Amino acid sequence: MQFSDEVLGAVGLTEMIVRPGDTSLAIGIGDLPIASPSQLINLMEHAAILSLDLYLQPGQTTIPVSTEFISLSPASIGAELRATSRVINVEGKELTFECEVYEHDRQIAAGLLKRSAVERVSFLARTAALNLMSESP
Repeated sequence: MQFSDEVLGAVGLTEMIVRPGDTSLAIGIGDLPIASPSQLINLMEHAAILSLDLYLQPGQTTIPVSTEFISLSPASIGAELRATSRVINVEGKELTFECEVYEHDRQIAAGLLKRSAVERVSFLARTAALNLMSESP
């Protein structure tokens, strides 16, 4: 399950409005009501997934491998955020995405994401088997 170079440059775009539950305060990782880093990463991951819609075969999906994240500016409740992703590298079944999050013209965050292609059914079967093995006495 490998990608061809035609996926290079593929782009994804997604948006969100920051809600009270999306803040660092709400999830307990700070005391400020600003968009949490985990929500910003989720937004970038969603853009990355959307960029692959035309390139995945039936039964294929991708899973996260690694994330590099830089917070550049805070976003408050009600902020309308836009995330973009672009495939910048392909190595076999692993893809690297360059991602950015903006509120209008102000950049909020940036990141590099790596995702790996897997066959959905066999991946879930392996995961279930690993869980069963770890539960055994």
